[in-house]
Amino acid sequence: MDKLRAKFVSLRDLLATAWPIVLITSIGFVVAYQFVEPAPPRHMTISTGGETGAYHAYAKRYAQLLAASGVTLEVRTSAGSLQNLERLKKGEADIAFIQGGVQESRNSDDESELLSLGSVSYEPVWVFYRSDTRIDKLHQLSGQRIAVGEEGSGIRGLALQMLEANEIAANSRNLLPVAGLNAAEALQQGQIDAAFIVAAQEAPVVQVLLRSPGVRVMSFSQADAYVRRFPFLSKIVLPRGVVDLVRDTPPRDTILLATTANVIVRDSLHPALVSLLLQAMSEVNGKSGFFQRAGEFPAYKDHSFELSDEAKRYYKSGPSFLQRYLPFWIAVLVERLFVLILPVIILLLPLLKVAPSIYNWRVRSKIFRCYGDLKFLESELRQSYDPSRHAEYLVRLDRIEEDAYSRNIPRSFSDLFYTLREHINLVRAELLQLASRHEASI
Repeated sequence: MDKLRAKFVSLRDLLATAWPIVLITSIGFVVAYQFVEPAPPRHMTISTGGETGAYHAYAKRYAQLLAASGVTLEVRTSAGSLQNLERLKKGEADIAFIQGGVQESRNSDDESELLSLGSVSYEPVWVFYRSDTRIDKLHQLSGQRIAVGEEGSGIRGLALQMLEANEIAANSRNLLPVAGLNAAEALQQGQIDAAFIVAAQEAPVVQVLLRSPGVRVMSFSQADAYVRRFPFLSKIVLPRGVVDLVRDTPPRDTILLATTANVIVRDSLHPALVSLLLQAMSEVNGKSGFFQRAGEFPAYKDHSFELSDEAKRYYKSGPSFLQRYLPFWIAVLVERLFVLILPVIILLLPLLKVAPSIYNWRVRSKIFRCYGDLKFLESELRQSYDPSRHAEYLVRLDRIEEDAYSRNIPRSFSDLFYTLREHINLVRAELLQLASRHEASI
């Protein structure tokens, strides 16, 4: 029974010492939890373009890579970059492809809720025309019938910007909403005089027009000026004979302008999913191409939208250490636990160092209270011993000893109890000496 009581007392002392530490640690845990990102969703939506376009093809390949990590990427077609932008702003899509230059053409007030993950490819701006004379400046097309793309498309916004810079009004009746293969057919049949096409070199519409008799592709003699005026544009070169070596098509190096295909996301997209998407972009778009070197994309080339913080970290050091070596969901779990537990550990370590001292003080304080009563009694005996109260003094000593015994000091501190008893006996002996002296003096 005594052993059980002693264990209970030790446990009580331990808990009394531990509860402040538990309380402080719990508060730290709650505070740290506020900074832990919730688990990422398993579903995202991306708005692309037409089913035959490069954006849609990229998104399909992203979806395959993300599916391997347990994330579903829903691919939604659209009429073009402007519709993609509207879907992002309305929350109808988490991710979208936006053609470079669309933001400038919109003159939007505030797109702070949208962030860029970077560009994934060049998109050459082809201006095909029918003319017996060579055209190398856009203002030479003034008054002619020009296909500038359908309403809501990224190509239309870009074409209108470039034409307005050459004093060709955007509301001109000669600027026709025709695009793609329809524009190619109209140009071949002489129904229009020029057409803006924004597409990769291997796109069917580009291949058709490059090989069409009587159709030429414009070489921008003022390309450097366009790059200065429109920072989202780049200067690229279509080498002589690259389309057809035998027929020497094109017959000379052709200077083109290129915008970029940009991946834009809502700022609410989970950082872990951003990192996963960037890895997919690197896998799909990081290879060499007709106009790009291996590893050139993804990259932050169009500054129309602010680059996300997660993308900045990715371009600087790649995916996180855990995502490199662990499956995606395990890496996410470890990262969340790390953010949650690390501050708690930092807080707990000094508390655990202090805990033994606190526990030691709590146990010793029980004995120290008895020492206070003993010291008070001893001082009273030395200063004003009253023989008539001799029995009272003995009772008080016995009471101090009983009080110490009742405190149930843990066994590891038994030396304190026995030392106290020795000191009580010393005071008791001193009391007996005082009584003997008093009797001897009578």
